[in-house]
Amino acid sequence: MANIDDLFKASSAGSKRKLEPLRDPNEIYKSARLASKGTSSRHASVEETVESDDDNDDAEAGPALPPDEEDDFGGSGLTAQEEDALDYIDALDPASDQQPIRFDGAWLRKTAINFEKCINKNAELRAKYENDPAKFAESENNLDQEIRSLSILSEHPELYTLFVDLGSASSLVSLLAHENTDIAIDAVEVINELTDEEVAADEGEWDALVDALLRDDLLGLLVSNFERFDEREEADQKGAYYALGIIENLCGGIAAKKDGRVTENDKLLKWLLRRIQAKEPKVSQNKQYAAEILAILMQDSPPARRKLASLDATEILLQLSSTYRRRDPEKGGYEEEYMENLFEALTSLADEPEGKAKFAEADGPELCLLMMKDGNKSKASALRLLTHAVGGSGAAGAEVCQKVVKDGGLKILFTTFMKKKNDRVTTELLISIFGSMLRLLPADSDERIRALAKFVEKDYEKTTKLVRIRRDYAARMNEVEREIEEEKKTLDGDWFKEDEWFLRRLDAGLFCLQTIDVILAWLIAEDDGARGIIRKLLADQDETFDVIRRTLEAQIKGIEAGAAENKDPWDLKEMLSTLVEFLR
Repeated sequence: MANIDDLFKASSAGSKRKLEPLRDPNEIYKSARLASKGTSSRHASVEETVESDDDNDDAEAGPALPPDEEDDFGGSGLTAQEEDALDYIDALDPASDQQPIRFDGAWLRKTAINFEKCINKNAELRAKYENDPAKFAESENNLDQEIRSLSILSEHPELYTLFVDLGSASSLVSLLAHENTDIAIDAVEVINELTDEEVAADEGEWDALVDALLRDDLLGLLVSNFERFDEREEADQKGAYYALGIIENLCGGIAAKKDGRVTENDKLLKWLLRRIQAKEPKVSQNKQYAAEILAILMQDSPPARRKLASLDATEILLQLSSTYRRRDPEKGGYEEEYMENLFEALTSLADEPEGKAKFAEADGPELCLLMMKDGNKSKASALRLLTHAVGGSGAAGAEVCQKVVKDGGLKILFTTFMKKKNDRVTTELLISIFGSMLRLLPADSDERIRALAKFVEKDYEKTTKLVRIRRDYAARMNEVEREIEEEKKTLDGDWFKEDEWFLRRLDAGLFCLQTIDVILAWLIAEDDGARGIIRKLLADQDETFDVIRRTLEAQIKGIEAGAAENKDPWDLKEMLSTLVEFLR
């Protein structure tokens, strides 16, 4: 917990709100607990300005007042927040006569009754004295305190189901539509805390709360608040940030259930697309966060990706990304994360056939190639995006491959491939692109012939490099296989580590080795010169085409094992089986 000095300093920080409500001890405890933990796991964080002790060194001279002496105005000299903090600390003192609060069903029922009374009283006074805010200011103050007191529930998720049954969750959501934006922001902050990923709620407790919130149109009300928030004001900027945090919390909890209530919400997706396009002198925290949320929504939801593709998200994201063709974002700032999130969202879109089609239509391949040629920070992200766009199967992937060739991409890709200091990631992405081209480009098409010619030109230098790369990956795989075989001897037939071994093979480069062997098999099948060069290079290591054939046969077995789950419309198994025949 933060020390008492931190609480005092926080109370003196400036605020743009016209109404600075009193905060009860529970809420102060909650704030202190969150402050002590630092920022959360997400990239974005809210920064608050806290005045330094040094700023007040000369504020007062002379001796301090005696502890119990009041100031000239009859007060204690402390702010209400500071008094609440001291009261809470006194409550923790073993010598104190106060009994600690028991947060149980009885406490929640009493709290719920007071909460409803405050809501109803405020609504009644607002309706009665609509043009005289002074008459309902106190009731609004009381409502603010009651809302904030609910944050302690995040420490007691076992009460979530009762909180829903009492109707309090529904009432809390309804306050997002309150006329006073400050009250709506209070509700947003509490909902953000109750749904935070760090709350120790079990699945049933979390589901009960979230289902109730969504049933009462939480998302629609959040979007309405996004529209009315003026993010030039600090309070509203924080309100928008916490509202985005709620969406991230919901995404984390429902992803495994394939629940589309959040990921496919039309109003939310449209607002996020508008928010990431907002003109700002400098990329703000919330603009970056909106881009991050957009990327998160698409990560595990093909329906969300297809929905966004229909909303022209691909074209919008490409336009925003084009800014970084020759200009790098400021290092370590929100803009750097913003750029990364734009590419992450585009990469997810490019995994869907609809996204691939939109990507080709909006000249995405050309932009990626230009970034690979001219970009700095964006170069790696552009290459990864292009790899996903040309991958997969079907006509959409073939269309992107053709566009890459027509846009002069072969020269850029193979020039990059032949560089001596490529890192492993770059090498594997390039090899994946080459494999997709040879698999998807139509037979006898001009684009395919041009791609094959690249492996032939300059005395087969690209083919030679590919075989040498294969040696490195094969050596890694052989080492991993030896380790696994040794472990098997100690397990007495227990195969529970099979998944772990598979991951180790992937880390060693299994997928890249498989792709290299498919490319080499295509070259052997289609060019006699390449066939001779590859045979000679393999013989240098006392190897034959059999090493390539075994890799392809292993892939065929993998396809057969998963045939019930995934039927490749382009019949990858048939293609591999045909290539195997050329290796015999």
